[in-house]
Amino acid sequence: MPHRCVSLAVLLLGTLAVVLASIAQQGPTEAPTGFDTATLAQSAGSQSVSNGIAQPAGDTYALDQSKFERDHDASTGLGPVFNARACVDCHQNPVSGGSSQFTEIRAGHNDANGNFVAATVPINDGANIIANRSIINDRALIPQAQEHIPDTENIRALRAALNTLGDGLVEAIDDKTLQAIAQHQVDVSEGRIHGEAVEVPVLEAPGQTRIGRFGWKDQHSSLLSFIGDAYLNEMGVTNRLRPKDVTTVGKTTSDPEDVPDNIGLADIDHFAQFVRGTKAPPRDPALAATAASQAGQQLFERIGCVTCHVGTIVTAPTGTVINGGAFTVPEALGNKIVHPYGDFLLHDIGTGDGIVQNPPQDTANKLRTVPLWGLRMHPRHMHDLRSLTLEDAIERHRGEADEVRERFRQLSPAAKQQLITFLNSL
Repeated sequence: MPHRCVSLAVLLLGTLAVVLASIAQQGPTEAPTGFDTATLAQSAGSQSVSNGIAQPAGDTYALDQSKFERDHDASTGLGPVFNARACVDCHQNPVSGGSSQFTEIRAGHNDANGNFVAATVPINDGANIIANRSIINDRALIPQAQEHIPDTENIRALRAALNTLGDGLVEAIDDKTLQAIAQHQVDVSEGRIHGEAVEVPVLEAPGQTRIGRFGWKDQHSSLLSFIGDAYLNEMGVTNRLRPKDVTTVGKTTSDPEDVPDNIGLADIDHFAQFVRGTKAPPRDPALAATAASQAGQQLFERIGCVTCHVGTIVTAPTGTVINGGAFTVPEALGNKIVHPYGDFLLHDIGTGDGIVQNPPQDTANKLRTVPLWGLRMHPRHMHDLRSLTLEDAIERHRGEADEVRERFRQLSPAAKQQLITFLNSL
């Protein structure tokens, strides 16, 4: 009997080893998609479904979403200057974490050498200033703190608040993958298209850098960095990554205002966990299945849109350490096939706003390729939301996109409509 038990144990261990080896050899799987983070007035997050991401001890996905949707006021650190009272105010269409109709103001000027310098804004009737900051907030807690662009800051732009659904998957894309996409663009276009990958600091890992992928200027490479920066610059709430307010005029709370809760997580941790747990925006399955949409997809690829609006990317393997050692890609995000229809690189397509948020200076007239997933939820288009039709947005493509735009122009009206039908399925 003991011999049989030992033999059985060996057999079971051998079977387990084969199963584990089989799992390890499996290829990437499709990332889950869905608009599954409903915004609710009562019981925020109670009906939401995450992508399966594991939660920290004591945390729940509903709690993460409730933090994302919580309104702030002066007593909880809002302001003194700000754009919105809650993350969801700017990221809500059609569900929490989605896109927005809101734009923010950016400004600055060029110095004598032609290099961009972030704005210096007088407030409080000139008694105080907010310096070295390209964002200009629309709102303030008191009149004395209200910002206005001075005439000296003659570079001015509007930028849309971005979709965050699926951004955990974007964070999990390996740097080498983005570099390979950039090189492929050069190869297939004979150098006319050349996405730029910029190394930017990882705020939670001082001294470490990674290729940027968040924000219109790829100014952040990690979600926690992007969120900590936005908590200060969009809502005025200081946190461990951005611990000082930009002005003391009208300030009533002490820094940092975002402190850990009873389970040891600060708001920015809950926000990051929420965004990392969102599913990628889904396609419209009925429209995607039509002959017109499928023909439009072939045209999209044939005329070269897909060179920058990359249709398929695979995230890094589960267990990959990223963000300067501060984050490990979890199973919910690792080895996943995503369809962002974007490359997360910077390009000059003639719509640049002249603003630099991270060196080098050549990024002034470049913007990140907008991912097209979830496009059917965008009634306005491009970085400034000035294009109200998809055809107008395409027509605004110049610079690196000149040849692709010309190919679109040469399509018949029926073919153009097929391509638009495909875009409307995203």
